[in-house]
Amino acid sequence: QVQLVESGGGLVQAGESLRLSCTVSGDTEISFMGWFRQAPGKDREYVAGIRSGNITDYVNSVLGRFTISRNNAKNTVYLQMNSLKPEDTAVYYCNVHGLSVYWGQGTQVTVST
Repeated sequence: QVQLVESGGGLVQAGESLRLSCTVSGDTEISFMGWFRQAPGKDREYVAGIRSGNITDYVNSVLGRFTISRNNAKNTVYLQMNSLKPEDTAVYYCNVHGLSVYWGQGTQVTVST
């Protein structure tokens, strides 16, 4: 049984940092790990992803502020979020492509002014 465990969300002030993590167990054929977010009243949007060969990409609004990385030995993906803005407030979801597509349970990130 595949499990995704997310952690690292919280409440911070604008300009501060948070690091999200997502650990996958039960599937070793991982080709993609990424993060999406969903703010209240909005559609879920892609934030960042990392593929085989450590190829990364980001939505424009987080370029230069967020960094995605992966520890293959731990099957864990991280999202380092710096210079957070109130508009980054959302529930962040881990997304993993292995033998199937999996979603984490979501972790709340709230950025106050």
